[in-house]
Amino acid sequence: MSAIHEEFDVDRRPEDVWAYMIDPSHLPEWQLSAVAAEQLDDRPFGLGSRVRVTRHVGRRDIPMTMECTEYEPQRAWTVQGVDGPIRGRFHGEVAPIDEGRRTHVTMDLEFEGHGIGRVLLPLVVRPQVRKELPRNEQLLKDKLEHTTA
Repeated sequence: MSAIHEEFDVDRRPEDVWAYMIDPSHLPEWQLSAVAAEQLDDRPFGLGSRVRVTRHVGRRDIPMTMECTEYEPQRAWTVQGVDGPIRGRFHGEVAPIDEGRRTHVTMDLEFEGHGIGRVLLPLVVRPQVRKELPRNEQLLKDKLEHTTA
């Protein structure tokens, strides 16, 4: 498993960045492979929350369930895939910079293949993610920097 690590700054307050990034409904707005995302429980997103994300991988739309395994409000969260042939683990952090006027974002992503996923991971998934991630980062920055609070 090779981890993908990204860091960038956003011209937006940390609380705004946090609220946007942890809301599963926003995933399709800034992640190119995310076709749909829905939280599977009725409570506010937090530790133990489950989200079904449908991603376009290769030529198929693949639903997967993610569970929040770490949740430090206004600072960090981790979601881990719990089903499917490819299970991602995403860890995100937001930190204030410039006296809270801007935000430093850190994202770590790694994958685990199960069954056919062991074959798809190096051939399809990792290359797609490495190509998509810089575009996702730019979409996220654009969404956050060009919308009102």
